[in-house]
Amino acid sequence: MPVQISSRPRIGVPWRTVEEEAANKRPKIDKYLRAVELAGGEPVLMSLMLPSDELKREAASLDAFVLTGSPADLDPSHFHAKRHPATVDADAARERTDFTLLEHALNVGKPVLAICYGTQSLNVFLGGSLIQDIPTELGTAVCHSPEKDEHPGVPAPDDLTHDAQMSTGRVFDLAGTNRARINTSHHQSILEAGRGLRVTALAPDGVVEAVEWTGDANWVVGVQWHPERMPEDVLAQGLFRNLVSAALQVRALK
Repeated sequence: MPVQISSRPRIGVPWRTVEEEAANKRPKIDKYLRAVELAGGEPVLMSLMLPSDELKREAASLDAFVLTGSPADLDPSHFHAKRHPATVDADAARERTDFTLLEHALNVGKPVLAICYGTQSLNVFLGGSLIQDIPTELGTAVCHSPEKDEHPGVPAPDDLTHDAQMSTGRVFDLAGTNRARINTSHHQSILEAGRGLRVTALAPDGVVEAVEWTGDANWVVGVQWHPERMPEDVLAQGLFRNLVSAALQVRALK
C-alpha cells in the first residue's frame, strides 16, 4: 500500500528542558503542541537527547519549527559576555538542538516561530546579544516576569500583561493595529539584534518584544511573549496559523 502523507504540515517542537523531557513533565510543553494542532499543523515533539546526525535527519523530515520557552538561560559565552549573577544555568542540550534546527531552517528556507527563550536563542544564533537580567540591568518599572518557576508546587497566577508597540512587519499585519496587549514571563531579552533580524515590537520601557527575519523571504518570527498561553487571543492564533500556512507553502514547493 502507498504511504499516506499527512495533509497537515509537520511542525517540530523541541522539549523545553532535558529535565522536563526525562520526567515527561508535560503541562507547559503540551500548550505549544495544542496551539500548533489548533492552527492546523501536526506537532512533532522533538527530543533534546538525539545524537547530532539523528537530529539533523529528523529536522530534514519536518516542515517548520516552534522554538519553545524555557526556564534555562543561554550561556552568555555565546555572545561574549560575562555571566550576570542573576543568569541561571544553561541547558546545553537545548542550545544544541535549537542551533541545529535554526541552521537547517535558515539554510533551506523552513519557517520558524520562536517564543520567549526561543527568541533569545534565535538572536544569539545570529550573532546578537542579550540583556541578562532586565530588573537589575534596566531598572524598569515594567514587570516582565512573575517568576513562576521559582515556586514549585504553588499554583501559577494569571500571566502579567503589558502593552507592546508594533512597527511594520508580519506581527503588525497579524495584530491589525500598532498596539497590542501581550503576556509576559521572562527576565532576559534582546540587547543587540542578530544579523538579518529587525525589531518589530517594543514594550513601553523599550524591551524588545518581537523580531523578524529579513535575510530572505522565509517566514521567521520571534516573540518574547507566550502566544501558546493565549488561545483566545487573535494575534496569538494568527502567529500559529501563519506559521502553518508558511509551512504549507514551503511543502508545496518541494
